[in-house]
This record gives sequence, structure tokens and C-alpha cells, in this order.
Amino acid sequence: MSSALSGEVTRNPNPVIKTMAQGMGLLKPIFSGEAKVQAAILGFNVDEQMVSDEIAEEVKSNPVLIYTYGLSPFSTEAIAILESKNCDFKTIEVGAEWFLLGPINSVKRVLLSKCVENGATSLPKVFVNGQCLGGCAELAESVSSGEFDELLSKKGAKKEKKGFPFF
Repeated sequence: MSSALSGEVTRNPNPVIKTMAQGMGLLKPIFSGEAKVQAAILGFNVDEQMVSDEIAEEVKSNPVLIYTYGLSPFSTEAIAILESKNCDFKTIEVGAEWFLLGPINSVKRVLLSKCVENGATSLPKVFVNGQCLGGCAELAESVSSGEFDELLSKKGAKKEKKGFPFF
């Protein structure tokens, strides 16, 4: 889908993935409890402050940042949305999927859940200029509403410059 006014090519979010992402909120209480148990068991020796500092540095150092699972269709969709916006972004894959996380990333998952109002432990988590937008559904909504472009236009985040012949 392209915008004739701006000449920018954009991609509408996949409606099935978008709906599924919104529905994941119903499972939040289960995933939240599971994430805390997983972090307690696997991450009992992990320095939580060190992981928190690492997240803060990653967010600060990258105007657009996405934490993902490698096998997650929601992460794949969120990356596709970001790519369609032609913005520079960094991807940090914390693991293949939530049940395959090691000690540090189990703790990181719980800490990332504290970045969103609803406490969702699911990934992806998208940050723009230090602000956590949330996951796939929230990213799709922010793109649809124009909020994402507003955040991108603020300091730090920028569009990639595509030169001929690579549009």
C-alpha cells in the first residue's frame, strides 16, 4: 500500500495477527504468573539490577528498539511493521520463545513487563525514543493512528534514506 501524497510505501498490519495480539491480553494473568515463576527458578542467581541497567542502556542507545522472540508471529509482524516504516531500529532477540529463555532473559522478560501499564510479559516490546509503546497490537494501533510517525519525528529516531535504485 502506498501513500500517493508522501510517496512513502507503507504496510497495513496483518489483521489476523493484530486481532490475535489483542486477544493475548486475556491470557495475561496466566503468562504473568508463569513469567515470575520462570524468572525465580531460572534467574535466582541473576543480578536483577544489572539486567535492569542493561535494559536502560539498550533503550537509551537505540531510538527505536524492539525486544523479540525468534519464533513469535507477533514479533515477526512487529518487525515487518517497523521495516515498512523505513526507520532505523535495533532488534534484540531474547530467545526463540518464552519457554526457551535462560536465566538472564527470564529476568529481562519480567522487567520488560514493568514497562507497560498492563504488565504484559509477552514480546515483542517496542520502544521509540525511550517510550515503551507495548507489543504488536499497540505498535499496529500507533501506526494506524499516526502516533508512531509523531514519535519518530522527535529527536533521535529517523527514517532510513533509501537512494536510487533501492527505494
